[in-house]
Amino acid sequence: MPKGSPLPKHVAIIMDGNGRWAKSRGLPRVMGHQAGIQSVRTAVETAREMGIQVLTLYAFSIENWKRSRLEVATLMNLLDEYLSKELPTLLKNQVGLSVIGRIEGLPAKIQRHLKEVIAKTRPGAKMILNLALNYGGRAEILDAVRAIGEEVAGGTLNAGAIDETVISRHLYTRGLPDPDLLIRTSGELRVSNFLLWQISYTELYITPTLWPDFKREHFVDALLEFQRRERRFGAEGT
Repeated sequence: MPKGSPLPKHVAIIMDGNGRWAKSRGLPRVMGHQAGIQSVRTAVETAREMGIQVLTLYAFSIENWKRSRLEVATLMNLLDEYLSKELPTLLKNQVGLSVIGRIEGLPAKIQRHLKEVIAKTRPGAKMILNLALNYGGRAEILDAVRAIGEEVAGGTLNAGAIDETVISRHLYTRGLPDPDLLIRTSGELRVSNFLLWQISYTELYITPTLWPDFKREHFVDALLEFQRRERRFGAEGT
């Protein structure tokens, strides 16, 4: 990486293209999700190697419940297997697990497993692996508005004191920096209801590479592109 050029503190990834990867090979969609697990490992390892502080992966959206029962069950099983198999590696690499989304809507077994892994990996973590599960950007904002409304109704918050800081404090991502870089695989040009509040000034990087084919070199290419950009945050450019 170029010396002196800043790396993103927080990278978010929309992991897209598992189904198309499987279809192009004449395989069931679930095989694409299984193949994508290796890309998750690679992304986590690369982010840790590069000194990224937070890596957020869009693992399961609220809209994904609309998929077939078989596909949903496969995704839940893969998540459960990932938590078991990757725990030693997460601990070895000092990667702490975090989760955002309506976690209470996940199967009870998954909820318990997530809590166990979070408790074991967060102490002393050097990087946060943040999984978006049963997540939707609009749902996150809605939940924040409801929580703020309850505080106003209860008299613990003055409506006139509501500002961006208050809203951010009530989001699922409270305590985490906003993403500096959002990567989307498979070439789709949309954000798919992901981190709608947080990505207001995030750099977007779209790659046609399908998620199961996303390797270390693709991640590095995204970081290099980030370093070449001038981030102005609304200020006048040079």
